[in-house]
Amino acid sequence: MRHFTTNKRPRTLQERFQSKSPTPESTTTPLNNGTGTAEQKDEEVEEEEEEEEEEEEEEEEEEEEEEEEEEEDDYMNMTFTETPTIPETSLQRRQRLHAEGLKRGAVPSKAELLAQERARREEGLAKSLLHTEPGAAAKKSKGLAMMAKMGFKPGAKLGADGREDARAEPLRIEVREDRGGIGLEGERKRKIQEAAEAQGVADTTKKPRVEVDPVEYRDRMARERDVARKETLVGAAQKIAERMDEDRAAGVVEGDEEAERERKRKAGGRSGAASRPLKAVPVLYRGLVRHREEKERDRRMRHDLETSMGTLSSKLPAYEDEGMDADDKMALGKEEKKTVYMMADDLDEEDEELNEWEALEVDERLKRLVEYLRKEYQYCFWCKFAYPDESMEGCPGLTEEDHD
Repeated sequence: MRHFTTNKRPRTLQERFQSKSPTPESTTTPLNNGTGTAEQKDEEVEEEEEEEEEEEEEEEEEEEEEEEEEEEDDYMNMTFTETPTIPETSLQRRQRLHAEGLKRGAVPSKAELLAQERARREEGLAKSLLHTEPGAAAKKSKGLAMMAKMGFKPGAKLGADGREDARAEPLRIEVREDRGGIGLEGERKRKIQEAAEAQGVADTTKKPRVEVDPVEYRDRMARERDVARKETLVGAAQKIAERMDEDRAAGVVEGDEEAERERKRKAGGRSGAASRPLKAVPVLYRGLVRHREEKERDRRMRHDLETSMGTLSSKLPAYEDEGMDADDKMALGKEEKKTVYMMADDLDEEDEELNEWEALEVDERLKRLVEYLRKEYQYCFWCKFAYPDESMEGCPGLTEEDHD
């Protein structure tokens, strides 16, 4: 706390009496006026003492206010003392040096290396040789030295004097990110512009916006999904019809799994429909058989090509145990295929009947397949059940909606 001293000297009692001017009453009233003079003097002395005390109190208050004002620092002139720095300990120094060593020895990643390379390349491309010292630039650039010999000065323009389109800055290098060659983008834009001018269109790069009705779009998508679903149902019905025709031709009773396996083993995995000409197969599932035959032909062609390009060791005969019967070979996956897969002779021929069948709507094809299964085998495609008689008692109807 600050202490201030003032040169102001307190007045004495005599000076205070002299400084006061006499009132008219005191001048006219005689001092020796009977008995009341002593009492008046006492009262005056008391009043003077009270005034003295009041003045002293006022002076003390003024001094205190001055001290408080001087003690208050202006916030604009505040001075901040520097905080004393704490000395670094040995542990802190070791940790700091370890962190700095790790930072210096860190291997940058590929992304960081690419970013650094890009930054250096951009910095180098942004630096112009014309704004450097002419002598130093001429030493570094042979082209600039040649231009300087022909009279070019840094800052001047190329071309004839007075041309407004004269170039004052050199051509900037543009790094291409795509795989297009030099001039490819400009050639493409030029062709587009020529086509637009030929057709009288202002800009063909912007495709016209086609307004699509939301309701129409939803209806179209629903129809496409329904057609795809029904195509799947047609394929499933064709497989069922083919299997039932083969079972009937082989005399297999429904539910006799052993006879079914024996029939497939004798056929060598080939269906009965594929063992005859395609035109002899019912048109209801002829497209299914044709598609399967084409896939098998492509597979065998690839197999023959790979076999012909194989090594000699792959063609050598393998060891065969004479004690192994057919069942053992089948279990070990070494069963010899004794049947030769014969492709249909008319696989590449034009089939008008099949084309007409495939030209039908998907609803019509599915309807004919369902009717064929019901008529020939009393089988309901929607119930997935073969009924014992033609009445098919218990079946709701012909369509899918009847079975909902």
